[in-house]
Amino acid sequence: MVPELPRVEGFKPLPKRWVVGWTFAWLGRNRRLSKDYEQHPSVSEAWLYLGMLRLLVRRLAKAA
Repeated sequence: MVPELPRVEGFKPLPKRWVVGWTFAWLGRNRRLSKDYEQHPSVSEAWLYLGMLRLLVRRLAKAA
């Protein structure tokens, strides 16, 4: 039998959980990363790096 978790009144977001959701949303803006087209994981990883690099460059350009 599974023990019942204590219930908390109101909405309590989990700490740092939103970071993961926003990261996937930002990566989903890149057309190539919206679906998994690649057959090799190393190619998918390279596209992830490029997507995050694009995000970083845009943020740096906006700050300058």
